[in-house]
Amino acid sequence: MQGSIVNQGVELMLFGMGTVLVFLTVLVLAITLMSWVLKRYFPVLETAPEANHSKGAAAAPATTFAAGDATLVAVISAALHQHRSKHSDR
Repeated sequence: MQGSIVNQGVELMLFGMGTVLVFLTVLVLAITLMSWVLKRYFPVLETAPEANHSKGAAAAPATTFAAGDATLVAVISAALHQHRSKHSDR
């Protein structure tokens, strides 16, 4: 009696693992195919470098803040300070 239950369990395990393996293989193949199709028919256009940069000058930092961004940073930091002061006693 015990041998047949163990055999059934092993068969079920192998069937389940095989199903998952087949599904993941199909998923990887589908994602690869979709990636190839997108690269083939919808290529990413490269942007031209900015005209005001000279060859010898260092590149400008990637993040520059405008006046509205500075206000946003101040609001977010105030909210974080308030949240941390409320939950610091835990």
